[in-house]
Amino acid sequence: MSNEAVLHEESRLVHFPVSFFSTVMGLTGLAIAWQKAHHVFGLPALVWHVAALAASAVFVALFVIYGVKVLRHPQAVGGEWKHPIRVNFFPTISISLLLLSIVWREAVPSVAHVLWGTGAAIHLCFTLAILSSWIHHTHYDIKHANPAWYIPVVGNLIVPISGVHFAPTELSWFFLSIGLVFWIVLQTIVVYRVIFHDPIPPKLMPTLFILLAPPSVGFIAYGALVPEFDAFARVLYYTALFLVLLLGSNVLRFLKSGFFLSAWAYSFPLAAMTMATFAMAHRSGIGFFNGLGMVLLGILSLVVLVLVAKTLAAIRRGAICVPE
Repeated sequence: MSNEAVLHEESRLVHFPVSFFSTVMGLTGLAIAWQKAHHVFGLPALVWHVAALAASAVFVALFVIYGVKVLRHPQAVGGEWKHPIRVNFFPTISISLLLLSIVWREAVPSVAHVLWGTGAAIHLCFTLAILSSWIHHTHYDIKHANPAWYIPVVGNLIVPISGVHFAPTELSWFFLSIGLVFWIVLQTIVVYRVIFHDPIPPKLMPTLFILLAPPSVGFIAYGALVPEFDAFARVLYYTALFLVLLLGSNVLRFLKSGFFLSAWAYSFPLAAMTMATFAMAHRSGIGFFNGLGMVLLGILSLVVLVLVAKTLAAIRRGAICVPE
């Protein structure tokens, strides 16, 4: 390989974004949604198997690549950590581990247990570190606020979904409490920023779909801890359902924003809502939600296929891992 080619590859490594791990979240979310549909409707297990294996392989590949970046270009990693927006994507690493623990829990519980324990511990560390940076900041401004800020805090809601099987119940309540309380805090900040300040830049427009994740995942996690289908569970689900309607009514705006790596923000929230809808059907006994879940599963599958195709095309064009 020529020196010029080596320098080009090193440049791409320097600009390899930690947000790439959001692709694992989307792929794993698709796998879990199809796994649920397999159990409920008998849909082919092959789909979730392929999606789960693809998500696992992508995670390993990204982990290796980013690990090399950490070793060769620690200053670039430090720059991402100090960035007011990119820092919030570091927890996508731990969330990916937590989601992989969910999808593999039935097939290989021992591996899933390790994935869950590792993911939960790392995610708690990320939450503490990032919230500390918010408290003692010197460079944050209201214009930096966007739904990606939910990732480090609301990711805690994913912990109880497998946690109820692997650890004492109180530990799951601990993580659920963090996610729910700080979701309300961040919801207030983000809505204020969206309404009263400059519009979110087109590159970050897809992150508005992250608004859908907290009530959807919260509904699933709460259901894992509280067997009764109570009023609070309904509030969580119907909040998520309203957000589906709100975001869906603005679909043309999202389509016009173009493709960026941030577009993967469409995938996991949609997957979470799909899973929440299947859970709603089971808990409420209302057949309408099974039909709605299947519609959402179809939309989710199409979205992920488009995202995969556009991401691969962008990689071939050299449009990813470049200076902004």
